[in-house]
Amino acid sequence: MLRRIRQQLFATRNVPVSLDQWRERVLSNVLLTVLVLGTGAALPNIVYALQQGLWSLLLTDVIALAWIGVLWRRRTLAYRTRAAHFLAVLYLIGLSLLFSVGPVSQIYLLASPVMAALLLGLRAGWVTLALTCLTLPLVGYLADLPLHVGGFNGSPALKWLAVAINFGLVSVILTVSAAVLLEGLRLTLAGRDAAARSLEAEQALLHQANEALRLTDAAVSHLNDIVVITAAEPVDEPGPTIVFVNHAFEQRTGYQREEALGQTLKLLEGPLTNREEIERIRSQLRLPVPVRAEVVAYRKDGSAFWLELDITPIFGADGRCSNFVMIQRDITERKKAEEDIHRLAYYDVLTGLPNRRLLMDRLAQALAAGRRKRCVGAVMYLDLDHFKHVNDARGHGVGDSLLRAVAERLAELLRTEDTVARLGGDEFVVLVPQLAEELEQAAVAAMAIAEKIRTALTRPFQIHGQRHHTGASIGITLFPREGQTGEQLLGEADMAMYRAKVGGRNRIAYFEAAMQTEIEERLGIQHQLERALGGHELQMYLQPQVDRGGRTIGAEMLMRWHHPERGFISPATFIPIAEDTGLILRLGHWALQEGCRSIVRLVERGHALPLSVNVSPQQFHEPDFVERLRGVLAETGAPASLLVLEVTEGLLIRDLHDTIRKMCTLAELGIRFSIDDFGTGYSSLAYLKRLPLQELKIDRSFVQDTPGNASDTAIVELIIATAKHLGLRVVAEGVERPEQADFLAQHGCDAMQGFLFARPMPVEEWLRACTQGTGA
Repeated sequence: MLRRIRQQLFATRNVPVSLDQWRERVLSNVLLTVLVLGTGAALPNIVYALQQGLWSLLLTDVIALAWIGVLWRRRTLAYRTRAAHFLAVLYLIGLSLLFSVGPVSQIYLLASPVMAALLLGLRAGWVTLALTCLTLPLVGYLADLPLHVGGFNGSPALKWLAVAINFGLVSVILTVSAAVLLEGLRLTLAGRDAAARSLEAEQALLHQANEALRLTDAAVSHLNDIVVITAAEPVDEPGPTIVFVNHAFEQRTGYQREEALGQTLKLLEGPLTNREEIERIRSQLRLPVPVRAEVVAYRKDGSAFWLELDITPIFGADGRCSNFVMIQRDITERKKAEEDIHRLAYYDVLTGLPNRRLLMDRLAQALAAGRRKRCVGAVMYLDLDHFKHVNDARGHGVGDSLLRAVAERLAELLRTEDTVARLGGDEFVVLVPQLAEELEQAAVAAMAIAEKIRTALTRPFQIHGQRHHTGASIGITLFPREGQTGEQLLGEADMAMYRAKVGGRNRIAYFEAAMQTEIEERLGIQHQLERALGGHELQMYLQPQVDRGGRTIGAEMLMRWHHPERGFISPATFIPIAEDTGLILRLGHWALQEGCRSIVRLVERGHALPLSVNVSPQQFHEPDFVERLRGVLAETGAPASLLVLEVTEGLLIRDLHDTIRKMCTLAELGIRFSIDDFGTGYSSLAYLKRLPLQELKIDRSFVQDTPGNASDTAIVELIIATAKHLGLRVVAEGVERPEQADFLAQHGCDAMQGFLFARPMPVEEWLRACTQGTGA
């Protein structure tokens, strides 16, 4: 039974309970103990009471045990009710025994205040103590119960008072002890409850912290950004050691966590890692302050990639830096995009050379450095000669390959501090800073470099298995001069280049102040030519072509420009300008119209002569050229059989199939074709057989030294012989001396044209001369 009571008392020793719960548990166990032990102790008393006839004692024991049993079983009763009844049973048993047994029964009365203090608190203990202390003298004295006190002969009242005093003293000690123990138990339980609650709160906080830490670890581990945590020391070489890396670090670098922990960030450094940037980062971390940087890092396999770093110092409770947290992002794609944007903004897409924008920036820097160091530099403007012919004949793919080859050759020739740029098309610029301190020395050095470039570009280029030749016209200007700007430098070099090109191509020319006047003159002619097309300043002159007997058998229509202020302007001046600006298309159409009108006028006056009209390659290759020419013939009524179109050999290089198609279409109309300036261009006998040609014109450059110059004479003879074998008519232009005419006639030249026979003149003037009998 005692074991059962002990198990009930300590069954929940690990479970926090309140004081009321403890009291209720004590009451239940005390009732059980009293019921069991009281029953065992009551049996001898009952036997004794039956023998002695002490029926009141028997009744008291039976009632008390029954009462105790009811209280033990009826646990649904309120605790205080059960406790009050239990105290009442103890008090009544003690009172009953006081009458039946005597003062010895005060032990039962002694239990009442102690149990009251234990079960109901100190106040109830004091009340019960006062009741029991008063009960002994009052009941004992009034009931005149026998009392023997050894050595005390006083009155019964004094005896009972002495007993009550001693009883009260012992009762006070036991009651107060029980109350103190109970209060201690209350405080212990309260402390235990508080500790339990605190522990629960701490456990809850710890659980929250653990959960937050778990979530943080999961989030950090699965971030796309690389997270690295290092110790705070040492900042200097070899650097702080790594104490944490996330999964992104493993995925992006190829290093496993175990390989990285304990290492330093030198693990990710390589040849292209910027050491100056690493030192800047370290200087910031020594402070320590947050720092952001971009560096080249290396994976485990040795491949490089760009990292953006955000490094934050972590401070402990003592205010000292304990760790560095590094958030690293792979920005390789962004860097590549930035490089692409920079390349597109500052470099030529085709050749990879700097473009105009970057060139202007470097020109500004070179000018500033030249003024600061008092050193002379040079700008060279290059234009490839006859590059358009390559594009026309071989296509833009070959042309692009040639431009790339030229760019590579130029880059190989120059120093690292020099700049080669492509402005577009076939135009390149070479910037050579700091040639010499003296202007004369710099000019000599610049000429040497330009000559080296010119010579290098004359060497053939191997493109797609074929050899291609080109050259370059190079213009040079020197800097710095007072007030000179980058734009002015380019303009000066461009003007010098134009001078080189006009001088015969594949040449080198220096900028001079007079060049500015030439360019302004050229622009003025361009604007005035546009106005002349709308007025009556332009005229078509006729220059007759005669046979060996001096009889006129044809004529060439030549364009002349009489400016109201400038006077006569040579076609050698304004035709190249018209070709460069596109005005040649309008001039060519006007020339065809005037030529057809002149044919009609000559026919009407009885001179049905074939007239030759020059057609430029640009005009001929216009998509609507055939239709426009048909329209001119229809509009003027000129017979197509009397119209001869003079074309140069350069026309045949570009899209030969389209050229043949157009020429055949026009030949079907009756129009005839003549190759002008034959022998000066890309002469090829192959096209002579394929094209619907009727005549060849020997260029005046071969005629002027004939028959005195053996080479020119041989060329003229060869051209005439070739034409005869192919059944083509031959016309020689530029005949100015009788010996030239005699030589040409002796060798079978069909027609001659030149000042020896007649100068170019207006059609009406020629007709008047014919009427007066003075014409050829």
